[in-house]
Order: sequence, then structure tokens, then C-alpha cells
Amino acid sequence: MAISRYEDMNDMKIDVLKEMGSIGGGNAATALSSMLGAKVNMSLPRAEILGFNEALERLGHPEDLIAAVFVELTGEIQGIMLFIAPQDFSDEVIFRMLGKTSIPLLEMEEIDSSVITEIGNIVISSYVTALSSLTNVEVELSVPQFTANMLGGVMSLPMAMMGQHSDRIMMVTGEFKIDGKALNSGMLLLPDVESLNILMKKLGVD
Repeated sequence: MAISRYEDMNDMKIDVLKEMGSIGGGNAATALSSMLGAKVNMSLPRAEILGFNEALERLGHPEDLIAAVFVELTGEIQGIMLFIAPQDFSDEVIFRMLGKTSIPLLEMEEIDSSVITEIGNIVISSYVTALSSLTNVEVELSVPQFTANMLGGVMSLPMAMMGQHSDRIMMVTGEFKIDGKALNSGMLLLPDVESLNILMKKLGVD
């Protein structure tokens, strides 16, 4: 049955998103392993439909500084994706790529933010590739945009853009391990409701 709000998602449909997230996370780990020259694994993802405040609590404190990479989805599936990289995640990948240590997020140079943007783009693209291959839909990605800001400010963007569909957020989260070091990150996957119905129908759970 078609849904009209995120809240209408039942357990079966959320389980499908978890499976999609698991495949996307595996693809992302493989790609990051090659890029960083390190062993990268990702824990089983959590897929949740959360209110704005709940999502904030899962990711941290509203005033926490984070780096984020934002991409718009167009084509057969429309919506947005947002990859969230806390300070420790950003520090690790910048150190491995550039040899720099502990760069405060608000003091990043262009080369630093370019590294995080590329990492975020790889992770997002891995999820979209999984989505496309499982559902046989064509999805196009915008040029990724980077920002470093407080978590509350960053999270206000998807709420502003997708608020007409729901006051809730669909969040897929997982923990990357780089050479055994656990690093949290967040992924927000927000297709519009029409696109979500298309995905579920393609996957046989409509």
C-alpha cells in the first residue's frame, strides 16, 4: 500500500532500507579502503524514522561542530542525502590523506575540505549505486557541497527542504572502522514520498 508520510513506513519497508544500507555501506567501505590504503569495515547500519530532535540526539549535541557533505538526488528518485563527519572522523581521513593532524573543522583549508567532500561523495555514491542496482532506477547526483557548522544548523537544511513531506527524518547510521579504529558517521537519506513509493514498489514491498 502506498504511503503518504514517512511515518507510514512499516517494519518490512524499514528492513528493506536497512538491507540497502548494508549493501551501500559495504560498497563504501571497499571504496574507502582503496582510497585510504587501509582496512575499512562498516558495522551493520541502523535505519530509523525519527523526529528532528530524536535525530539530533542520535548524532550528538546541536552545538557540536561537524563537517557535512550534501547532495541532491534527481531523475527517477528525488530527494537529498547528507553525510555527516564528526571531528574524529575528519581528523582520521585528513591525516591518512594529507599527513595533517587535528585540524579544527572551522579552520580547514580548501585542500582539507576537498578531502572530506571526496570522502562524503564516495560514501553517498556507494549508497546510491546500491539503491540503483537493487531497484533498477536511474538516479543522478548533484555536485557535492561541503559545509562545516554546528550540528543543529546543518540538520536544519534537510528539515527545511523536506518538511512538506513530514516532520520526521529517515536516517541510516553506521560505524566505520579504519584499521580497527571505530569512527562514527551519519547518513541521512531523504527521498520524497513519491520516490519512496517508487522504491518500495520496485522492491516488491508496496
